[in-house]
Amino acid sequence: MHKKGFIFDLDGVIVDTAKFHFVAWQRLAKSIGIDFNHEQNEQLKGVSRVNSLKKILAWGNATLSEEEFNSKMAQKNEEYLALVDTLTTDDILPGVHDFLLELREMGQPIALGSASKNARPILKKLGISDLFDTIVDGTNVTKAKPDPEVFTTAADQLGVAHKYCVVFEDSIAGVQAANAAGMISIGLGEQDVLHEADSVYSSFTEMPENYITELLMKKKK
Repeated sequence: MHKKGFIFDLDGVIVDTAKFHFVAWQRLAKSIGIDFNHEQNEQLKGVSRVNSLKKILAWGNATLSEEEFNSKMAQKNEEYLALVDTLTTDDILPGVHDFLLELREMGQPIALGSASKNARPILKKLGISDLFDTIVDGTNVTKAKPDPEVFTTAADQLGVAHKYCVVFEDSIAGVQAANAAGMISIGLGEQDVLHEADSVYSSFTEMPENYITELLMKKKK
């Protein structure tokens, strides 16, 4: 049984901070007289802060000076971090903590692969930082998913060949990034959205009992 590298995305896989992004963007939009809804928020998933604000301004037919633009971006991040500060261990998504502990007990290497620049403080709030052998986030990489950089960097830091890595993702761009890296991709969410993944589950609690053992035997198609 070959040792594998297990790489986890953060938002939507380990914790749901998307709701915090929505609240922070909605407050920002309101402050410049723009209505912002859930449908628009969906279009900002996986998009950088700069490009997200550009999209909101375009939807509202509004413009900001460079100084105002930078100020609004800082404001959004401060509001988001204030909401993140309210996180506790209770906010870990169902089944994730047990899954990580089982991997630890089996001596399997674990990495975080997230575009978030706030990944470290979030993991600290959740009390699970020590379960990861390495953390690769928006402060380590420059290319956004579907570019595989975040996952290949994580695999290299774990010292595990890309083909022996398993990635857990909730976005189509993340699944595509894992596939581009030649890794096994496990989608968390809806089958019709994540159909490019090697397997899809609605949550970690839906996975079979001996799923880790199954994954250790699995090869990329």
